[in-house]
Amino acid sequence: METIWYLYILRCGDDTLYTGITTDVEKRLAAHRSGKGAKYTRGRQPLELVYRECCATHSDALKRELAVKKCSRQEKEMLIRQYSEEKMLENK
Repeated sequence: METIWYLYILRCGDDTLYTGITTDVEKRLAAHRSGKGAKYTRGRQPLELVYRECCATHSDALKRELAVKKCSRQEKEMLIRQYSEEKMLENK
């Protein structure tokens, strides 16, 4: 069975965005919140998961992470808005 990888974006307490990849988004978010995640997110609480995307392989996740990290703030905010709108439609 193949492992599913996820690209995720966190909104930090200082309104910056952090992008990362993981196989378990909830576990990784907990690690960030406890100070055991990335150095960048330490001291930037609270952290909010604002975007999550499935990737087929680790390689795909790494490539997608690089692509998103190259996006402008405006492009990332557009991704987040689209994701939020899709989630709202799913919950109706």
